[in-house]
Amino acid sequence: MDDFSLQLNDEQIQLRDWVHGFAEDVVRPAAEEWDEREEFPYPIVEQAAQIGLYGWEFLANATMNDKSGLTLPLAIEELFWGDAGIGMAIMGSGLAAAGIMASGTDEQVMEWVPQCYGSADDLQLGAFCGSEPDAGSDVAGYRTRAVYDEATDEWVLDGTKAWITNGGIADVHVVVGVVDPELRAKGHASFVVPPGTPGLSQGQKYKKHGIRASHTAEVVLDGVRVPGRCLLGGKEKLDERLARVREGKPGNAQAAMQTFEATRPAVGAQAIGIARAAYEYSLEYAKERHAFGRPIIMNQGIAFMLADMATEIEATRALIWRAAWLGKQRAFVNAEGSMAKLKAGRVATWVTERAIQILGGYGYTREYPVERWHRDAKIHDIFEGTEQIQQLVVSRAISGLRIE
Repeated sequence: MDDFSLQLNDEQIQLRDWVHGFAEDVVRPAAEEWDEREEFPYPIVEQAAQIGLYGWEFLANATMNDKSGLTLPLAIEELFWGDAGIGMAIMGSGLAAAGIMASGTDEQVMEWVPQCYGSADDLQLGAFCGSEPDAGSDVAGYRTRAVYDEATDEWVLDGTKAWITNGGIADVHVVVGVVDPELRAKGHASFVVPPGTPGLSQGQKYKKHGIRASHTAEVVLDGVRVPGRCLLGGKEKLDERLARVREGKPGNAQAAMQTFEATRPAVGAQAIGIARAAYEYSLEYAKERHAFGRPIIMNQGIAFMLADMATEIEATRALIWRAAWLGKQRAFVNAEGSMAKLKAGRVATWVTERAIQILGGYGYTREYPVERWHRDAKIHDIFEGTEQIQQLVVSRAISGLRIE
């Protein structure tokens, strides 16, 4: 196991600065427009693809070729510093890719992950379909069925998925389905639904509080048939796992949870990027804004808020980086990934709320970006496991008990 270090190498520093430049020059100037339009920002994502920021090669270099685990959080923080909605549009396909890499064979990874991105000339999107209208955090409550048709070697998928990033507009959908309802969460499997498969359609598109440039919608599966090779991991491996579970032996991690565990430090990096944007903006504002004959930062009430904001951001980033490193080493002890995600969501929501307070009435208007950052931050207390779910995961890890 490599030693944990906060020292970035030259390549990581260059990547951080490169992504920051794109966020500053391309993403941030477009943020307000796409937030108002509430549409997927294809032109911005295409620009990201042209420079190599959106693509499976970038994901591979930032994950598989990085022993420290810090490269992807570095890039995500800078991108979300630019804008969370556009950042999610650029990074959203990565969740589908993570689902494939978590459960798929090497052959499936090589076949399907590139198709989640396409190329700069032929942009494609991926979507990971886990949550359902009546089952978000309660993964054991999923109802989408996956039934094997032995005669045709096909799986038939039926159900509705909810709150899906890129749902319905994606080319590749990765769907978590219930293979054996009696086994609840341990009876799930993940399937790739290839582009253009009949029976998959977009349901309602959600009008959201924040991250509006990211497309979020229902995915409806009505008799969707996919070839047997689209079962991630393969049928032999699935049958072996289900047999072990039925015999009361430990099974592998449930399909959706495998994906969430792999991405929680990255979600924390999203949140801290938003928090840093709000902190930096409100710090500069406090230096320039005068009241009662002096800059408002000269008042302890403002200065101490900024000091606390800076401290919380630095502490949270350290927690995220350590969690990312532990995840890379497969060395989580006390659910550090959940700790990082829990802390980052709380800090982002709190810091952006403080930023509004520092700007006063201006902060509450859409003429200034802090209100948008506040709206964008809140989702990090909710998606990929709510604040309370993270507390549950951590409490079970530190106690060794099945806390309900």
